[in-house]
Amino acid sequence: MEKVKEKPMNEMPVMNENEGIVLFYPNVPKTAIEEVTKVLQGRWIGQGPRVAQFEKEFAARFAGNGTALAVGSGTDSLHLAYILAGLKEGDEVITPVFTCTATTIPFLYMGVTFRFADVDPDTLNINVNHVRQLVNEKTKAIVCVHYGGLPCDMDELHAIAREYNIPVIEDAAHALGATYKGKKVGEISPFTMYSFQAIKHITTGDGGMLVVQDKSLVAKAERIRWFGIDRSNKQKGIWENDITEVGYKYQMTDIGAAMGLAALHEFDETLAHRQKLFEVYKKGLKGVAGIKLIGATHTDRTHAAWLCTAIVERREDFMKFLRENKIESGQVHYRNDRYSVLGGRRDDLPFMDSIEDNYIVLPLNTHLTEANIEFVCDTIRKGW
Repeated sequence: MEKVKEKPMNEMPVMNENEGIVLFYPNVPKTAIEEVTKVLQGRWIGQGPRVAQFEKEFAARFAGNGTALAVGSGTDSLHLAYILAGLKEGDEVITPVFTCTATTIPFLYMGVTFRFADVDPDTLNINVNHVRQLVNEKTKAIVCVHYGGLPCDMDELHAIAREYNIPVIEDAAHALGATYKGKKVGEISPFTMYSFQAIKHITTGDGGMLVVQDKSLVAKAERIRWFGIDRSNKQKGIWENDITEVGYKYQMTDIGAAMGLAALHEFDETLAHRQKLFEVYKKGLKGVAGIKLIGATHTDRTHAAWLCTAIVERREDFMKFLRENKIESGQVHYRNDRYSVLGGRRDDLPFMDSIEDNYIVLPLNTHLTEANIEFVCDTIRKGW
């Protein structure tokens, strides 16, 4: 494997007396500053030509034959996907218990009933066997999250979905650039959502993208993200000045799109760097007692390396030990059934129960070098 240059990608310091090695760091290319400045000096700062260009280039890269629709956040993207999938009040969906609350919260907007599926203890992705137990004639969609950047068992999920004639909706907030059995995440399912929140592979400050494979849904999606207005016809002067469906203010701005385009143009380097850092973790932590790296053994899919997560013994001691060595760690995401607003604790999630007090996320961001990760691994090998 080619050795990564021993300096951060964007020439910025990471380790200092106050910060040490941090979990996350925004990846903002130098060219983004120039591109945003151009937008701020021009006519369009809201949704304009940069958004259209970002959508076109993103779709060409990740969407297969689908269409990419830029929005204001990953949560916006998920809500749009759920609407376009035809979900309505009283419908039932299956969704992972272990994810950002953004995956689940839109169901509360919609009055949709959700059933939490357990985790796969080897990947922390949705447990296909539990999905099989939960699915029934009331189920209208299956939502999966590619935790950390490792794709879920998509063949098995699609087999279940075909049997019940329901869509699979992919939350790929962590998984930009991941592949599954030679296919890009983004061209596998009817709906795939991406996040461009501050610390993702690509950031637009905050933002998201929805990839839709069914071209007949695109016009509706474009209306819904703009208050229900047919913006294209309005700009042409041929809109009938009527809104017939509930819409939202979910569009991206040209300011965000300028950042996104800059990051997209150097995405190969970004992804390769993160994946190399993950490989250093795999090598450095292999065989170390008391710690098991998540997502390190699959060969039929590529990991997008947004998170590096491990199962550790004595997590509190582990975190304290890392802090003493100026290494940040944390849980990042939590089981969604801990939150009262989402119905509270479930009692049918044994794998989630088994790892709840043992998973930990280690530093992984574009400002780190291989030497930084080797230092983390060397520190862990000393014991905690």
